[in-house]
Amino acid sequence: MIRVGIIGSGFIGGAHAAAYKEIDGVELAAIADVNPEAGEKAASKFGCGFYADAEEMLKNERLDIVDICLPTFMHEKFVLLAASYKKHIVCEKPFALKVEEAESMINAVNKAGVHFMIAQVIRFWPEYVKAKELYSAGEFGDIKLVHASRLAQHPDWTTWHRDVSKSGGGLFDLHIHDVDYMCYLFGEVLQVYALGDKDGNDCWNHVMSSVTFKNGVKAVIEGAFEMTDNYPFTMSMRINGTEATYEYLFKAGFNLEDPESAQRSALLFKKGKDPQSLEIDEFDAYRRELEYFTSCVRDDVEISEARPSDSLYVLKVIEAIKKSLESGKVINI
Repeated sequence: MIRVGIIGSGFIGGAHAAAYKEIDGVELAAIADVNPEAGEKAASKFGCGFYADAEEMLKNERLDIVDICLPTFMHEKFVLLAASYKKHIVCEKPFALKVEEAESMINAVNKAGVHFMIAQVIRFWPEYVKAKELYSAGEFGDIKLVHASRLAQHPDWTTWHRDVSKSGGGLFDLHIHDVDYMCYLFGEVLQVYALGDKDGNDCWNHVMSSVTFKNGVKAVIEGAFEMTDNYPFTMSMRINGTEATYEYLFKAGFNLEDPESAQRSALLFKKGKDPQSLEIDEFDAYRRELEYFTSCVRDDVEISEARPSDSLYVLKVIEAIKKSLESGKVINI
């Protein structure tokens, strides 16, 4: 039985806790949170222990995995703590706000000899998994242009998102999803150029990035944390090739709080054929990513999806996009 301890009982902590309860051979042992009211409520809901101090949980519980579901600025501290106890670690995205922090974490887990994964959930999201399968199979032919977007109102369950020193703003917290996925598909980036809007807190919360990959693929990626009231959480992707076009659209409620009732479609337009509405198994992406990680831990298999080295590279791309936003120039990587 793989035993898991979660640090952080917020939105993502709850999503991960619910997922672990559905995975065979995994036991959610405890949740740690400095907010006793929130932490005890979550522990009661998911039938596990509660600790107000994460290190006390590490000392007192026999844990195989520590799942860090904390605000971004706290990732380094708790990854280093979990590594010092030689626990396998899954850490929420974004990995870090600075390259030096990410490198510090990678060095610590390598020294500890533990498995480490960054929870880039879009890599496990059904329609994005399907797009990867189609691309890997060569269904698109030569890629002409790719478009991806992720549009949301600002999260209202926290205040730290509005502090650029803690979240990095929409550029780091939201835009990074699609930048990561595009790098997952197309590899290393040649250059970026970005336009955006910065709020009064110095957060780049609406960004439009033009990304050229070393393999010649070009993508336009949009991310927004400042959509107007009542605008539904929306993500979309269109991959246009010489042989086929894939188009995905997802519209949910305020901020992805009810994905089961979302409007979603995945269409494939193949050259010479009628448009096809793809039947995709709408599995829980959070469960799928955590099933993958726990199976790697159980079987002692090296992580090949959402590796820390991948997220370190994407962080460098995000930093280049930020430099372009601030300078108004094309940035070569």
